[in-house]
Amino acid sequence: MNDMNWLAVYPEIFLLAMGCLVALVDLWVTDPERRPTYWLTQLSLALTALMHFNHFDAGLTVYAMQQMVVADPMGHLLAGFACVATMITLVYARPYAASREMLKGELFILSVFSLLGINVMLAANNFLVIYLGLELMSLSLYALVALRRDHAVSTEAAMKYFVLGALASGFLLYGLSMMYGATGSLEIPKVFEVIAGGVPNKGVLVFGVVFVVAGLAFKLGAAPFHMWVPDVYQGAPTAVTLLIGGGPKLAAFAITVRLLVEGMIGLAVDWQQMLIVLSVLSLLIGNLAAIAQTNIKRMLAYSTIANMGFMLLGMCCGVVNDNTLSATNAYSSAMFYVVTYVMTTLGTFGMVILLSRQGFEAEELKDFAGLAKRSPWFAFVMTMFMFSLAGVPPMVGFYAKLAVLQALVATGVAGYVQLAVFAVVISLIGAFYYLRVVKVMYFDEPTDTAAITAPADVRFVMSLNGAAVLVFGLLPGGLMALCAQAIVRALAS
Repeated sequence: MNDMNWLAVYPEIFLLAMGCLVALVDLWVTDPERRPTYWLTQLSLALTALMHFNHFDAGLTVYAMQQMVVADPMGHLLAGFACVATMITLVYARPYAASREMLKGELFILSVFSLLGINVMLAANNFLVIYLGLELMSLSLYALVALRRDHAVSTEAAMKYFVLGALASGFLLYGLSMMYGATGSLEIPKVFEVIAGGVPNKGVLVFGVVFVVAGLAFKLGAAPFHMWVPDVYQGAPTAVTLLIGGGPKLAAFAITVRLLVEGMIGLAVDWQQMLIVLSVLSLLIGNLAAIAQTNIKRMLAYSTIANMGFMLLGMCCGVVNDNTLSATNAYSSAMFYVVTYVMTTLGTFGMVILLSRQGFEAEELKDFAGLAKRSPWFAFVMTMFMFSLAGVPPMVGFYAKLAVLQALVATGVAGYVQLAVFAVVISLIGAFYYLRVVKVMYFDEPTDTAAITAPADVRFVMSLNGAAVLVFGLLPGGLMALCAQAIVRALAS
């Protein structure tokens, strides 16, 4: 029992206990707006985030549960961000859910358990723990997508998500089982040691890595494993789409680092080539397909594919000529990119939610027509989000793209410099569909003259969200330093 170290995982234990408490309390809630459930959930998430940020400040790496769990700065920082992202999502989601008969205890309980799955993935030091967290998160999200049981499109999206998610989990599990067969261990540090010591059956290892990378690409939504993203993003209730686009992206990045960098960096020559192919395909398919979309949720889904491709560019240049001198720079730029992408995507889908009302979904581009005349402030905030995704300075998206490009160019390898040039060119093409939204908001005549009404907390958080995109773009150093610090300590442990 001395090797269990329960204190290392007390944020996860607390979140589990509070999830159960929220479920019990909700049984006696009669308020149709579910205020007690909502505020108890938000309090639980805030306290969990505080615990993770406190652990990050301490800067310690602690192993627990007989080495199956690691509580390190990278996991704590990303878990803290995931908690904040879920809190913001629930703020945006509450009025939307209330007008669609979705404001039930299940919305909050499943959100808490999907976050618990994310936290378990972030703390995983063992293949089985990664899979346990992944399934807990995924099953909660499948149920959330189908929360509108009377809505055929949502039900269809949930079925597609479930089938393709199960396929992705199978890919990942098969790859991990092959890694176990080749190395004889489920623990990530021991897998690293066996690979570093030279494994006789290298072919089995490389075959296992192919399946692991394919499973990770599914979860990230990278091409050519992206087919679920547009359908699920469009078909799911917008509040759930926002939940899928937030914390799970942080968790997918973290398990990519845990598995490929901390466990299999000795096979970097193999998996980096796969990531290069995935990133190039994601940038091409994501940006070109988004141009043809008129549904803004579908457009943002293809934008997600392109952004995940850009993030993978950072992951594929950490090991150059068998040395890891550029690893910290590369992986911290990728981490910064995924954190700032989640920050921006919270706002974009939040704006879609804000413009929706009872009986009306603001999903088409034309629904944003003339927004500047109806609400100049929200049009300006949406413009900041679009500029950030397009990589226009001084928004945070520009600095995130610059950090990844700088990591590629700093390697000094001609192939990576060519990748950076390709990424710039395809991003310029992709800027068209982001700027088209701005054009529609400012220069088209409004098709809907109804006043934009939203609760004060939604307006405040939306404004804060927009301000964060601008402030972190003007002053990115602090967040970049946190990401670099988290990556350095994760690699050192």
